[in-house]
Amino acid sequence: QVQLVESGGGLVQAGGSLRLSCAASGRTHNNYPVAWFRQAPGKEREFVGAINWSGTTTHYAGSVKGRLAISRDNAQNTVYLQMNSLKPEDTAVYYCAGRSVGASISWKPSDYDYWGQGTQVTVSS
Repeated sequence: QVQLVESGGGLVQAGGSLRLSCAASGRTHNNYPVAWFRQAPGKEREFVGAINWSGTTTHYAGSVKGRLAISRDNAQNTVYLQMNSLKPEDTAVYYCAGRSVGASISWKPSDYDYWGQGTQVTVSS
């Protein structure tokens, strides 16, 4: 079992930056991909981006490409989401999620086995 805990959310003005963290515990190996999703009120959960287990491959949604970057530090069991040039439409609860060992990156929430509790990001105009 893997437990994921997000942190780093908050209130920021448009154009600002935030860095979210996703800390994993419960399993010592890090050979699984991790994705970030977000969910705004009244909307479905949306894929933001994902990183493979080694950190060598990342994929991003078109709406965030060039503004958000995912990285991981397997020694610290942590995945990061650096968010720059934030827009009011980025306001949502952000979740990190992990897949099973050996699985590939996926954009579908249903493919992920482990989820954090979410962290709120609010971008004011």
